[in-house]
Amino acid sequence: MFEKRDENNRSDHPDPASDTPDDEGRQATTYRTIFISDIHLGSAGAQCRPLLDFLKYNNSEKLYLVGDIIDGWRLKRKWYWPQLHNDVVQKILRKARHGTEVIYVPGNHDEFARHYLDLSFGGIQIKSSDIHETIDGRKFWVVHGDLFDNVIQHARWLAYLGDFAYTTLLVLNRWLNMYRRLLRRPYWSLSQYLKHKVKSAVSFISAFETVMSKETARRDCDGVICGHIHKAELKWIGHILYANSGDWVESATALVEHHDGTLEILHWSEQGLVMRQGFDQRHDAAVDSEMITP
Repeated sequence: MFEKRDENNRSDHPDPASDTPDDEGRQATTYRTIFISDIHLGSAGAQCRPLLDFLKYNNSEKLYLVGDIIDGWRLKRKWYWPQLHNDVVQKILRKARHGTEVIYVPGNHDEFARHYLDLSFGGIQIKSSDIHETIDGRKFWVVHGDLFDNVIQHARWLAYLGDFAYTTLLVLNRWLNMYRRLLRRPYWSLSQYLKHKVKSAVSFISAFETVMSKETARRDCDGVICGHIHKAELKWIGHILYANSGDWVESATALVEHHDGTLEILHWSEQGLVMRQGFDQRHDAAVDSEMITP
């Protein structure tokens, strides 16, 4: 099923699936829970190198895969599975073998996995959604979020059209960042920029966050942890704590739960941690972002 490793798709890591820290002097960090979503393995846009680095240097008691881990839509059109994508799968399976509780909540791009709900493969549990309780007793509804996206549910042809346009944008983004690397400039996401600038995109994101928060309140939970819209976020919406783990296509982000129950968004790169995004969740406080210098 998976391609053999060759010179064109091999990783720069000595062993990408290894959990052993290398000679860079970096130490692994252990969290209570890690949430990652929207990797889109099987698509050229998947940022596997920073993800492998993240998985290597971040461990947890529990790991949630919050949907769109594999891009079935893209694989139906054209098979694409380089070794780096296989390395990500092997890394996650290794974590499961080593005792991490791994829960996979499928999304719309990997909806084929919904045929196997409540089953376990390789130590990975597959669920439609889950209720996660933080160490401080708060209940979070964990779900991908596509079932509350009106475009996905009622105009699927428009979703496919949007996916094609998004793929084209990601191709432009890759070429742009190749040029930026030549100029020794940092990674910059064109698609993320447009999301923040285009009024309709901003309105869609706001509507999605509101719907998810209302549904969370209806389920009598303290907060929601989702993915789907490729925009990492951690904020209060009314009395509901809305958390989105982001993606590994545009932004390379993950949501983590510390051992005191605090939630935080980590922004990653191939070189490690770039920024922490969080705030005092005991109060309705402003978000505090901390830049991490190399």
